[in-house]
Amino acid sequence: MNLTYRWVTRLAIVVALPMGLNADTLYLRNGQRVEGELVSIRNGTIEFDERRGSGNGRTLRFDRDEVVRVEFERRGGYDNNNNNNNTGGGRPSGMRERQVIVSGDVGWNDAGIEVRAGQTVYFAATGQVRWGKDRHDGPAGERNSPPNNARPMPNHNAAALIGKIGTGSGDHFLIGDESGAFRMRSSGRLYLGVNDDFLEDNSGNFKVVVYY
Repeated sequence: MNLTYRWVTRLAIVVALPMGLNADTLYLRNGQRVEGELVSIRNGTIEFDERRGSGNGRTLRFDRDEVVRVEFERRGGYDNNNNNNNTGGGRPSGMRERQVIVSGDVGWNDAGIEVRAGQTVYFAATGQVRWGKDRHDGPAGERNSPPNNARPMPNHNAAALIGKIGTGSGDHFLIGDESGAFRMRSSGRLYLGVNDDFLEDNSGNFKVVVYY
């Protein structure tokens, strides 16, 4: 498959985890569906290992403009606390969960979740974002960052994982690498992003599981 695609920065790839991990499914804008395993999202390119019925496969690369979404399919029983090094010990079992790829060069990634005021939500984040020359950090962001009024949250760590409710500039909150409970202060759509004032030179992503 020989595909050339153009760059679009505003794509948020949301992946649903309804119930053990079995296969990923890539949905393209041309209606095509590819099953296999998501390898990486880097510099606007999605790398995906295709899985065929015969057991053979190939590695495909797509521009994000051609990808509608990636779903991580789960079947059978699943223990929320199994094989997850970034989960809170106090998180209740049986919560719904959704995995979101938070691209470092996208302002706000749509988590595909509607929350309500007072609802308790948990996050488990991994990955790393490169956000400048010789600057790369995990979800906690750069430790002891000096304040920067141009960032969405000026007094918190640069490049940290952050969230907000709704499409406006309103209700921002710091997530970082915290795995404890977050109580939503307002109702609306949940968005996830990176606490940085200049996104164009960023690369990498955080993989965030939202329990709600």
